[in-house]
Amino acid sequence: MPGNGAQRGQRAQRGQRGPWSRRSAWSRRRPRGQGGRRGRLGSAAASLIAGAVVAALLPLTGGGAAAAGKADGSPKARVGTDAAVYPVKEGRTARVRISVATTGSAPVDEPVTVDYTTEGDGGTATSGEDYRPVRGSVTFPAGTASGTSRTVEVVTARDGGAEPAETVPLRLTVSGAEAPAETPRIVIDAHGLPYLDPKLPVRQRVKDLLSRMSLEEKAGQMTQAERNALTSQGDIAAYGLGSLLSGGGSVPTPNTPEAWARMVDAFQLRAQATRFQIPLVYGVDAVHGHNNVVGSTIMPHNIGLGATRDPRLAEKTGAVTASEVRATGVPWDFAPCLCVSRDERWGRAYESFGEDPALVTAMETVIQGMQGAPSGRDLDRRDKVLTTAKHFVGDGGTGFGSSTTGSYTIDQGVTKVTREELEKIHLAPFQEAVDRGVGTVMPSYSSLDILGDGRAPLKMHADGAMIDGVLKDRMGFEGFVISDWQAIDQIPGDYPSDVRTSVNAGVDMIMVPTAYANFHTTLVDEVKAGRISRARIDDAVSRILTAKFRLGLFEKPYADTSNLDRIGSAGHRAVAREAAAKSQVLLKNDGGVLPLKPSQKVYVAGSNADDLGNQTGGWTITWQGSPGRNTQGTTILEGMRKAAGESAITYSKDASAPTDGYDAGVVVVGETPYAEGVGDVGNGHDLRLSEADQAAVDRVCGAMKCAVLIVSGRPQILGDRLGDIDALVASWLPGTEGGGVADVLYGKRAFTGQLPVTWPRSEAQLPINVGDAAYDPQYPYGWGLTTSARAPRADGAERLKELAAEAEAARKEGRADSAKGRAIVTAARLVVQDRVGQRITPAVAKPFAEADHLLLGGDAAGAVRKLTEAYRAAG
Repeated sequence: MPGNGAQRGQRAQRGQRGPWSRRSAWSRRRPRGQGGRRGRLGSAAASLIAGAVVAALLPLTGGGAAAAGKADGSPKARVGTDAAVYPVKEGRTARVRISVATTGSAPVDEPVTVDYTTEGDGGTATSGEDYRPVRGSVTFPAGTASGTSRTVEVVTARDGGAEPAETVPLRLTVSGAEAPAETPRIVIDAHGLPYLDPKLPVRQRVKDLLSRMSLEEKAGQMTQAERNALTSQGDIAAYGLGSLLSGGGSVPTPNTPEAWARMVDAFQLRAQATRFQIPLVYGVDAVHGHNNVVGSTIMPHNIGLGATRDPRLAEKTGAVTASEVRATGVPWDFAPCLCVSRDERWGRAYESFGEDPALVTAMETVIQGMQGAPSGRDLDRRDKVLTTAKHFVGDGGTGFGSSTTGSYTIDQGVTKVTREELEKIHLAPFQEAVDRGVGTVMPSYSSLDILGDGRAPLKMHADGAMIDGVLKDRMGFEGFVISDWQAIDQIPGDYPSDVRTSVNAGVDMIMVPTAYANFHTTLVDEVKAGRISRARIDDAVSRILTAKFRLGLFEKPYADTSNLDRIGSAGHRAVAREAAAKSQVLLKNDGGVLPLKPSQKVYVAGSNADDLGNQTGGWTITWQGSPGRNTQGTTILEGMRKAAGESAITYSKDASAPTDGYDAGVVVVGETPYAEGVGDVGNGHDLRLSEADQAAVDRVCGAMKCAVLIVSGRPQILGDRLGDIDALVASWLPGTEGGGVADVLYGKRAFTGQLPVTWPRSEAQLPINVGDAAYDPQYPYGWGLTTSARAPRADGAERLKELAAEAEAARKEGRADSAKGRAIVTAARLVVQDRVGQRITPAVAKPFAEADHLLLGGDAAGAVRKLTEAYRAAG
């Protein structure tokens, strides 16, 4: 979903996430108020906004042409105010601080005079009735220190009636310096209206507010713009924007949690200058932690979480992410991705929990971790966020070669399925999300082609039968639908057609994200022309307002920064470390190479052993991610050194150092970061190790017992090298806590992970998935050895009979889908894996994979029967 604008220059075609116009080659994305309730900022929020204003002034006073002073007599000083908007409760006094600043902080070298007045056109408040008019001037004599300020007070009147917010411009005329670029505006808070009463039911508040809004204000609520696209921050109020977002890599400077809170608060302050002071709902792609923010806790990507098979842990990771996101003032996360990835060639495969809809559904506990109770009652907490189920529907099933977006090969392509396949594979996770109370849903860029329905493939953003008919009507989704980044532009037709088609299909808010003025005008025109009904608009805006009320934004629009110190904290990193450890899948362990002992001398090599950016993957600090130390964390090598000591480890990235005298080698190889279709196989990517990685594996594994760790977003094809590798680990993309990987390498934790996707023998087999009629993988779905215990060898068949009886008893007791059922099936799986070893045949692989699918569906007894079938096939 959204990538960033200015930092995403590589997006090369219409439909990709670029920063410019909707049809360009780079288009597509992904002071303290004195008032009451909303007008009064807490001390933390006030300091954040003041800090944002100072930061905004610095470039202007520290060296522009105007500030530098030239021979042509241009001023050397600049006048500014501590904010552009001053919300104040009716009857209170607004205080506007006027400051003068100079280049290099030198004293003012000539007098600066500022005349001010509240009289004139432009405000909505009535002079003498709503406020006491003021007029006067302040002078900063020559020699005044840079940064000196004077305060102008505007007293508002209390009339006791109920009314919307009203504005009072404070006009400034400056001589001897450059004037502010914007006229500061006092806003007398809306008061006495029913929608402002937090004691009323949300439904009643929404109905009251909706009845007061103009069509233009409603259109504003349906508009989401990217922060970097704003021509002026004043456009937030001018268009009544409902939402802003940060695309991938769209960050404040500096990129710190504190700066994020200041930035979002400054945007929220602007929304207070509207009639009804409807707060913004700010959104980000925090898809594996608050991944845009340097220093945040970065979790394993979803594919790694799927490997843990631990729904409770998924919920914990969601809770950590939500806490860190909300602490920066952001109440909305465009996650989780509920795609069911059916082809490893897809550049978004790692965003999926796995290839089995039963696994994806099981891991949706992450929604509760992020959002809380399904009713939405927890959304106003300082550690919860509004969630987004994406991408509806079928994005994981697009056919290779079906994409028409630039050089993409599979992402944003066409999903061809029967109606039954659509229901069982792709729709099932969304029904679960709706049942869990997910707050928003995002349609996919892809098209859906339901075989046999006589209809041509249709872009999901235009598919009213699916969005309105299935999602909203049949499934009962009550939240709002948010488009993907500039996705409506991919609908055939001109722009007005794109707008009306998507909105009529059931999309409630459009991630424009750049041409917000054009979208706003077009939407209003389409309604006035009768091509979009006012009832459709009211439905969309009601859904959006409901979310804002439930988030508590009307009462607390600004960041609650009390959890800022938890971002990247030891407690949060401990959760990420546990997730990293449990995500590791041990595929092979001949000779018991793993776990290592701290006393062993270990030779470490490979491109991903000491690269934090590679192990965190895409969607980390920037949209595409990047190799190198791009944030704070622990690499796998650093984790190993902490576990065993510096003297026990020798590191040679390319394995060029001498290899004599070591007890074991660990080679950490795999992929470099990518995101979305940029990572599609055939778009500059394949599923083979780089030549350098292959050489490192060959050199180390040819010299000593070795373990190979593959750090990647999807399986890698090993070919004939597998026979020379003693131990093989699918490490996925473990996030910032490489210590978790070291924990299983050195036996602090046992390997317990299982494959969330099928590991193919060759790229020619793709797509290959559990349940296929022909199924001959390198390793089947659900495969995963353990170092916690050894399964019995001699009496495996008898042991399986005992476990089958236990599973049947658990079924009768109603515990088949409980921890008891999973423990029984795990024991059976270990028996089978112990017998099979590396002799995985189609007769073994097919029932083995299907067993895990049955277990996730609550059928432990059926899973044991399948495993028994696999055991017998092993001979």
